[in-house]
Amino acid sequence: MNNKIVKITGLAAISIFIVLWIVSIWWSQEPEIKSIREASQSHSQVTGYATTTALINVAETLLNKSGGFTANDVLPPSLFMDNMPAWEFGALEQIRDLSLAMRKDFSRSQSQSQEDKDLKVAQPQFNIDHKNWAWPSAEGEYENAISALKSYRERLTDQNQADGQFYSRADNLSDWLKEVEKRLGSTSQKLSASVGKDRYNTNLAGDSSAAQSTYTPLQGKVKTSWWKIDDVFYEARGTCWALHHFLQAVEIDFADVLAKKNATVSLQQIIRELEATQDTVWSPLILNGDGFGFLANHSLVMANYVSRANAALIDLRKLLEQG
Repeated sequence: MNNKIVKITGLAAISIFIVLWIVSIWWSQEPEIKSIREASQSHSQVTGYATTTALINVAETLLNKSGGFTANDVLPPSLFMDNMPAWEFGALEQIRDLSLAMRKDFSRSQSQSQEDKDLKVAQPQFNIDHKNWAWPSAEGEYENAISALKSYRERLTDQNQADGQFYSRADNLSDWLKEVEKRLGSTSQKLSASVGKDRYNTNLAGDSSAAQSTYTPLQGKVKTSWWKIDDVFYEARGTCWALHHFLQAVEIDFADVLAKKNATVSLQQIIRELEATQDTVWSPLILNGDGFGFLANHSLVMANYVSRANAALIDLRKLLEQG
């Protein structure tokens, strides 16, 4: 009898493990890229509608994709998953940056103008800790932020009131692109650190009078922990996925600005580079081979696309800032 109980218990445990493993694979599927032009087609002539729609769609996808929002789950199988939570965090960082830019720049005509009442509500709620599962939960706050964004979008399309505005200007776009550059630059560095390299300290380069709080060595070795290689990789995937949607919207809302600077094709090339970061990963593991070693290094391949997109973004921003 005891042997029979042990066998049944063992089979049950194995069955539960297999079911959770299959569910975790299903929940780890990354969402596909969507067309923002199609999503905003009904109000394509309303300035700001595409950007707001892109922000709403990306945020809703985090909550409604396969498995929902997993970063704050405390039960299996999400508890043992790390790739998808890392992907979610990468996308969330882009959501936070764009929502802040909309609150302080895109929706304001000048520095002394008032903040938009809905964006003032939405932006802070995206900044709750993404691992918070108790009250208030991350999902609940994000849903409230999405509702505020939808209210803002409705006011953009209402011709009977003028309190909802989105200003498509070169300086506004340039300010946001600066933040995007910093995110992509950091992402590229973390990806490249997968193999570990000795680097010179360039923190104060270019300014002879610059200073920093504490001393740092002239050289140092930078290497991403072996346990974090896949997390950094999927965080980069999430970052680029969200940014791809946002730049699609920029192409629509800032069409006249880009055309005046003859920069539309530059933006399209950046979008193409980001699209390449979403190619299917056929390997079951994120390999960490040397740069020219026998095994592939998926992080370095991703870093290549991210660096190319970032370099193109810097050129685009400089083009926008020219008279």
